[in-house]
Amino acid sequence: MAGLAPNEKSMHFWPSAKRLLGTLRPQRVTMIVVLVLSVISVALSVTGPWIIGKAVDYIYSGAIASRLPAGQSKEQVVEGLRHSGQNTLADMIAHLNLIPGTGIDFGKVGEILAIALAVYVCSSVLQYIQSWLLTGAVQRAMADLRRDVEHKINRLPLRYFDNQPRGELLSRVTNDIDNLGQSLTQSMSQLLVSLMSMVGVLVMMLVVSPLLTLVAVVSIPVAMLITAQLMKRSQKQFVAQWKHTGSLNAQIEEAFSGHELVTVFGRRPQVEARFRDKNGELMDAGYRAQFISGLVMPIMMFVGNLQYVIVCVLGGLRVASGALSLGDVTAFIQYSRQFTQPMTQVASMTNLLQSGVASAERVFEVLDAEDQEPDRDAQLPTPVQGKVSFDDVSFGYKPDVPLIEHLNLTAEPGQTIAIVGPTGAGKTTLVNLIMRFYELNSGRILLDDKDITEISRADLRSKIGMVLQDTWLFEGTIEENIRYGNLEATDEQVLAAATATFVDRFVHSLPDGYQTVIDDEGTNLSAGERQLITIARAFLSDPAILILDEATSSVDTRTEVLLQHAMNALRSDRTSFVIAHRLSTIRDADTIIVMENGHIVEHGNHVDLLAARGAYHRLYMSQFEGALVDETEELAPVHS
Repeated sequence: MAGLAPNEKSMHFWPSAKRLLGTLRPQRVTMIVVLVLSVISVALSVTGPWIIGKAVDYIYSGAIASRLPAGQSKEQVVEGLRHSGQNTLADMIAHLNLIPGTGIDFGKVGEILAIALAVYVCSSVLQYIQSWLLTGAVQRAMADLRRDVEHKINRLPLRYFDNQPRGELLSRVTNDIDNLGQSLTQSMSQLLVSLMSMVGVLVMMLVVSPLLTLVAVVSIPVAMLITAQLMKRSQKQFVAQWKHTGSLNAQIEEAFSGHELVTVFGRRPQVEARFRDKNGELMDAGYRAQFISGLVMPIMMFVGNLQYVIVCVLGGLRVASGALSLGDVTAFIQYSRQFTQPMTQVASMTNLLQSGVASAERVFEVLDAEDQEPDRDAQLPTPVQGKVSFDDVSFGYKPDVPLIEHLNLTAEPGQTIAIVGPTGAGKTTLVNLIMRFYELNSGRILLDDKDITEISRADLRSKIGMVLQDTWLFEGTIEENIRYGNLEATDEQVLAAATATFVDRFVHSLPDGYQTVIDDEGTNLSAGERQLITIARAFLSDPAILILDEATSSVDTRTEVLLQHAMNALRSDRTSFVIAHRLSTIRDADTIIVMENGHIVEHGNHVDLLAARGAYHRLYMSQFEGALVDETEELAPVHS
């Protein structure tokens, strides 16, 4: 799911295009109105050349009649021409509607041109209305698609995001949907009018001259063959283009979010080199996609011009023979141009269509990803006591690589369970399983003797407060960030939570106090201050179960001591799970669990575990060995 390889496609073009059109189904009433308006607009538009052709006939007939002797009938003039051997001219005049000796009837010509003008104005107005309606329908459909993607993301398991670069996913949700909307908006109206124009023009061409129509339509299979071949070659290039766009976005997002580390470790040249590589791949894919699809337009124009020349030559011969009037040939030439023009427009839109369908495939991949297991309807009893039990739990992020095996553990209501162990032992995984971020391979986790898989995730998580080592604050005021833990909390409750977690102590030193706006990265606060706010947010949620994952690692020693007192008060009558590397912070825990390789190797209180001189003792003493060595070296006498 990390993206398509340059030479593969998740779907074929037409199934993807069909599904894409399916996104417009909720707008079907508007689309029907658009279709009706398009039919009327095109019908009016294609009658315009025929009407103008009649005006040309009046002008041409009047010009010829002005040069013929007055007082004779048309039949007499034709007979006289035949006697003089001018049979071609006689045939042409015989098919004209004229009275010898008269001139051009400008009044009649003006009436016809006025009708033509009215027809074109009405056609343009209807086309404007249908374009306006279609644009609104497409934008509403894209808004619905964004909503569907947003809902889908909320239904995806956390495992999906573990395997998906954040920038790549953001590109699918933003860039690809934007490109999809632009492609539909720019192409659908023109494509609809162009296809209908081709049908309408073909009908009018058949009415004027079936023979010339046969010559004109010969270009259709040639054009279709060229377009099909070029689309086949360019489609996978468009897929690659948007794949590389997502990859480049992921690299940029990673580099920008870790800009400080990149600078500290002097990795700017490597980051810039990687950017150049990714940017070059995107440029190459975009060039190939645009170049191949761009070939359609000039080739189609060449085919259209060739057809135009043939129609003009044959049309002139038909007028000379009297088989067609000059107005009919003039109208047919316009029709031939109108017939090839929509074909050229359709061909020129292939790059937009292919780009849009390529983006649609990437969005559909997100929508087609497997949802997390559906929630059950069972609800937790009120109030929640907070008893948590692990019953023979086994879990691994990969099915064939177990991390936790046959783990059994019970936390009684109100107990504080500290979880310690080396990196990779499974400490954070343990609390993630309580939150049901991942599904178990086997076994059960019980909350108040009820299997958490039978409880809705929202109901389960509403009873749990969690503070992570990595702080997360959104752009807003300090008060809003604290209130995020309980949107119904009063100002007094927010202040009480802030005071209990010592946020109130530093807030008053800020210019705007609790109304100080935190930027999206929280750079206007220190790491410790950001952590205090997240702890205050958890306090305000008043959870039945509290999870602290290295929650005090970013605060200074003095603040950590104060927080320990505050958390002791908070943990009263609450079940708490505390992950800590600094073992001095969990001495007062009811039970300390020592984990290694996904197994509980020791458990007990601080005093008993030290006395056992096992794994906990080794961990505890290792945190002081370095300090003792440093102190010894510092106090050792220096001999000159």
